[in-house]
Amino acid sequence: MMSVVLSLSALLAASALASPAARAAPRADGPAAVPSGWEAVDGTALTRITGEAGARKAPFTAGDGVSATAAEPELLALQSARNGQFTATEVNYAAPHTGALRARSATIGGAWEGFAFEWDEASATYALKSLANNRYVAVEKNYTGTAQNVLRARSTSAGGWERFVLYYNEQLDRWAIQSTLNGLFVAMENGYTGSLQYALRARSTEITGSWEEFALYDLGA
Repeated sequence: MMSVVLSLSALLAASALASPAARAAPRADGPAAVPSGWEAVDGTALTRITGEAGARKAPFTAGDGVSATAAEPELLALQSARNGQFTATEVNYAAPHTGALRARSATIGGAWEGFAFEWDEASATYALKSLANNRYVAVEKNYTGTAQNVLRARSTSAGGWERFVLYYNEQLDRWAIQSTLNGLFVAMENGYTGSLQYALRARSTEITGSWEEFALYDLGA
């Protein structure tokens, strides 16, 4: 009887060694598969699409504007398809939400609503730098509660927390943004209340509709 038990134990041990580890957590440090109808866009394609005739140009408030003398990177404004408002950097917010991104501006009044989209060929990703405070946009993965994964312009350099994949749907003429930190798409929190209402947050596993869809406006026109 003892030999049977030992033999069974040896068989189970050998089977465990030959099998892959069970319930291994999937890594979310890279983009997921391209969603149906959406195409990942590199720096060359972004320049072409936003520069085409008929592309959206920034509707600046009278008397205001953003300097766009540099050819690189692309200087753009981000408008939520959900509420039609432009994304602003909340530089005057108190900590810990200083620099939070919120779709709350009816017009592009200046640097508050401007972002530099910096393409990195090696990683095939973008870093977004706010023109309001010259800081890179990070995904706050370590935040808790409703603020978890909120987008915040607070970094002086671009690493894994600040990397994004940009998608374009030609039929819809809309854009989507995916964080490479957690593999999730950026959504506009239209249903929130308080200071984080309309905040941008990387929390969607797919593009379900206008919550994750945006329009890009060229600031260089």
